[in-house]
Amino acid sequence: LETLISERTALVSIMYANNEIGTMMNIRELAAVAHRHGALFHTDAVQAYGHHRIQCREMGIDLLSASGHKFHGPKGIGFLYVRDGIDIEPLIYGGSQERGARAGTENVIGIMGMAKAAEESHDAMEEAEQRMMQLRDMLARKMMERLDDCYLVGEWKNRSANNICLCIKGVDAMHLVDYLGGSDICISTGSACNMKSVFASHVLRAIHMSEEDARSTIRISLSKYSTEEEARRFVDELEKAVKLLKEIY
Repeated sequence: LETLISERTALVSIMYANNEIGTMMNIRELAAVAHRHGALFHTDAVQAYGHHRIQCREMGIDLLSASGHKFHGPKGIGFLYVRDGIDIEPLIYGGSQERGARAGTENVIGIMGMAKAAEESHDAMEEAEQRMMQLRDMLARKMMERLDDCYLVGEWKNRSANNICLCIKGVDAMHLVDYLGGSDICISTGSACNMKSVFASHVLRAIHMSEEDARSTIRISLSKYSTEEEARRFVDELEKAVKLLKEIY
């Protein structure tokens, strides 16, 4: 960031946790870099909010965006945190809703559902995060023990508690997603919002994965409701699916 930023930079926007490989950014230091150069700092915390403790003032975050469904709230609702003293231009004009930031009737039931989910996530955050991390590490190790030619993508420690990204060499990830779907197991290839893309993920290409390995990479997401029994069943089903697909292809 120090090499990219200049006196012309008005805003720095960086993901808090990567949605594909789970990497957590050092937000406090990045915000400090932005501020030293006179820029505002925004973080896309969609993958982190509700799972990791975030202190906006202490960390130097000026703006933060989050999405309700990522912490068990309803879909179709999110929020933008704006530090006091920052004025933002509206994208939609015509009314004074949202303190003049966005015209249009508010989704009241969505807002209330998101607020309740945020409250529940906040109250049990440390306990849920610790349990997800233990389940994540157990699941990742078991997969790598039982599957040949596979490795964890991203870092072990500096990673979101609910993310496992795994490359299984020699297996097309799209075939694996489709096959496991028949057993009521949902995983994705890289970003879930881009799973129908025929191109390898730009995130995996950016960390210098080969095209072949990128097409063999799956993403598994956990939640505070995930159980050890579900994790063990998943490993069993995954092992069967990988064996079958390698025989076929």
